[in-house]
Parts: sequence; structure tokens; C-alpha cells
Amino acid sequence: MNESPILKVSHFYKQFGPGCDTCRNNPDSLEGNYCPKCKTVYACNDINLELYEGEILGVVGESGSGKSTLVQCLYFDKEPSHGEYTIVQHKDGNKNIFEETDQQKRMIRNTVLGMVYQNPYLGLKMNFSAISNIAEKLIAANHLNVEKMTTIGTNLLEKVNIPEYRMKDCPKNFSGGMQQRVQIAKALSNNPPILLLDEVTTGLDLSVQANVLDLIKQIQRESKVSMIVVSHDLGVIKMLADRTIVMLNGRIVEEGLTDQIMEDPQHPYTQQLVYSLL
Repeated sequence: MNESPILKVSHFYKQFGPGCDTCRNNPDSLEGNYCPKCKTVYACNDINLELYEGEILGVVGESGSGKSTLVQCLYFDKEPSHGEYTIVQHKDGNKNIFEETDQQKRMIRNTVLGMVYQNPYLGLKMNFSAISNIAEKLIAANHLNVEKMTTIGTNLLEKVNIPEYRMKDCPKNFSGGMQQRVQIAKALSNNPPILLLDEVTTGLDLSVQANVLDLIKQIQRESKVSMIVVSHDLGVIKMLADRTIVMLNGRIVEEGLTDQIMEDPQHPYTQQLVYSLL
């Protein structure tokens, strides 16, 4: 693993509402992540994180902790309020991507990042065939050779265990587990160095969850893609992540090697998460 991070986020904030002097100057005045005076919600509050080459970074926390908002901002689905975001593959990590043009962000989204959403309807066009969904991502990154795109799509769908006779079917006719596997194939189509996964097993049957998690581990072993995996389920994070960040009320309350956090949690909330697994 290289010593320098390939992705870095510094002093990142995402708030819903204007903020006021009370909550800006006195963070202790917040009730959780909410200011009772001006009604502002601080979904992400001074987040700092680093992702290293070939690493899986887990982000765990309860619903409303800010973890999904974080990855949605990293994939430019939401606008950040403030902060710095750099990726080595873009201008050698010397430019704050949040300040880039929409065109540059689209380019980064189409070539450097892959995203798998909790809700497949956000990541897939349900009325396009599975293989056309992959072609859409390839075309966005200026791949124009139809034969080559067909080969890439077929190979990826085989890799995620979509049988050949279903490749021209629409995802709306697939099970939840199959939809997630098509999403993973689509996210990987441009060989992105970084993959973002947001609650990808939520709502799936346990056996299907296990299959999807095994697939993610297999892909990571084979392609060495770096991943940020978001989940409310510490069991998922334990299975996948090398390092883990624990979020509560928009803040990071604990971070470290996943094994260390599992064996010796420090923060009361992390302790609660770990003990609920036992």
C-alpha cells in the first residue's frame, strides 16, 4: 500500500439550512446535528478522511449519521457546503475538486469514480437492457466502438454472475440482488480506481447479501480497486473493510483499523454497535 492517500477529504461540511451565530460559534449548542434556534441540520460536520490505494474504507453509522450524504457529495450528487476534496488521478491531487467546473466533475465521475447506490433505481435505467446500462457509462467516457463496448459489457456481466441469456433483459425484471450486481458491473465498466458503495446490501435477503458481499471482495482482490463502503451494518463493514470510520450526528466519533475497532471500541456509540453484533 502506498504511503500517500489517493483520495483525501478535509474539513468537509454539508448543512441543510443557513446556520446562525449560535450554532456556528458554539457546536455544543446543537441537539445531535440539529440547531434548535435556526433549524439548520449539519449532515456532515468537519469530516476528514483518507483513502489509500487498494484499501477498503468502511463508513458505519446509524440512519441520519451523514454517511450517505458524504458519498453522495463525493460523487457530485449533492453540493457540499464547504471543504476540500482531492484525488491523485485528477491534477495529481493538487486541485480541490469541489471547486472544479461541472464539466470537470462529470469527467471525474465518468472516468475516476464508480458508484453503487442502495436503491438500484438511482444507478440504473430500468427500461434499458443490462448491457445497455453498461454501454451508457462507457459512452459517457467517450468509448464509441460498439463491438468493444459489447465485449466489455458481456465480460463484466459474466463476472457478476448475470447469465448471458439475461443480458438483454431490463433490470426492472430482475431481482434486487441481480439489480445490485448489474449496478456493480456498470460502476466497474471504466476500470475506475475508486468505487463508492452506499448501503448496497440493505433490503436484500441474507443469502443474497452474502453473495453480493462475496462478489465485492472478489472484485477487490482481482482488480485492487480502492473502495469506500457505507453501511449501518457493522457486520458488513467487518467483512469488507480494512479501516473503519464511525459516524454519529454528522461527525466522525472513532476511526482505526477495523480489527482494532471490533476488539477494543473506545466511543460509547461504537461500543454499542460492537456489542450488538455479539
